[in-house]
Amino acid sequence: MFDADSFIADRAKAIDASGIRKVFDLAASVQNPINLSIGQPHFDVPDAAKQAAIDAITAGKNNYTVTQGDADLREKLLADFASEFQREGRWEDPGLLITSGVSGGLLLAMLALVQEGDEVILPDPYFVMYKHLARLAGGKAVYVNTYPDFKMTAERVEPLITDKTKLIVLSSPSNPTGTVTDEDNWRELVELAERRNILLVSDEIYDTFCYRASGSADIDSTGVAPTPAAFSENVLILKGFSKTYAMTGWRLGYAIGPDAIIGQMTKLQQYTFVCAPSMVQQAALVALDLDMSHYVREYAVKRDRVVAKLSPHFELTAPGGAFYAFPKVPTDETGTEFVSRAIARDLLIIPGNVFSEQDTHFRLSYACDDETLEKGLDLLIDLSKG
Repeated sequence: MFDADSFIADRAKAIDASGIRKVFDLAASVQNPINLSIGQPHFDVPDAAKQAAIDAITAGKNNYTVTQGDADLREKLLADFASEFQREGRWEDPGLLITSGVSGGLLLAMLALVQEGDEVILPDPYFVMYKHLARLAGGKAVYVNTYPDFKMTAERVEPLITDKTKLIVLSSPSNPTGTVTDEDNWRELVELAERRNILLVSDEIYDTFCYRASGSADIDSTGVAPTPAAFSENVLILKGFSKTYAMTGWRLGYAIGPDAIIGQMTKLQQYTFVCAPSMVQQAALVALDLDMSHYVREYAVKRDRVVAKLSPHFELTAPGGAFYAFPKVPTDETGTEFVSRAIARDLLIIPGNVFSEQDTHFRLSYACDDETLEKGLDLLIDLSKG
């Protein structure tokens, strides 16, 4: 008798289905949900980028590109990167690969760098994909407990380093907490990684969503979040178009780092993704010249609304970027139990254990219209009373 389950590899069985998907399955019967769960901008792809993709399709630019990506796009990205970071003898000849989203870049990086038994240090809370990709590559996730302020510091990381440590991976601004790693922390993490011969991997998909202190609708004066690229060329930087330009379904990102590492990732891309979508690469050339700061300012205002309304009722570290908040459950419930009560009242949020080894918090997204956000916040306050 045919037993399909017997054919499934252990690596696949070891990975749980996304906890986010489980929440969506639980909420499938909700007719008109108040959705604070979605991890994508509430605005659409800018018209100019849409038209560039349409024009590329119409012009027949629908074939494979070279694996490393369209030459014009790579040249533009490298020129922009060089103008910002090519100083003090650094980043004179970085490698660059156009990837199928930052997620594609993460997969390629893990497969290129992690061997059986290697350890990958992650912040807890973490982006849900990190630990599963490390496991898929044969590695082991090691967690830095960053509660309650969610700061990934060298002081917290160093005691966890062993002779098996290969990578330190983190996102800034963070999904799920919205925390931004400041320049001092990056400098110390870079120094630690170089001293211990560990590669630092920086996921910067939310880099343009960086705000001033809560209470100000201004975006950060730099326009983007701090990055370890300012302090060393011995890091791997992953960036993308999904969040800044709302191209979540278009699957486009890029990796910049030491040429030897990018070369191996490029080789692996030949046998996996082949190349990033060709017409989207043409749209990216146009998108890079668009000013998206008005959307970032909108999200800064939304962030302030979340902090002002929830802080009296929840333990909440004010997010400095991205479009998420990660409040602690104020009742005796677990995060999962609190979220179940919320869903019963048509509010979609994500339990914290999807992103953490703990189940004490929940994630909400404020990437939604103002009316939805207000309804959701009011309902959260009501739920906080038990």
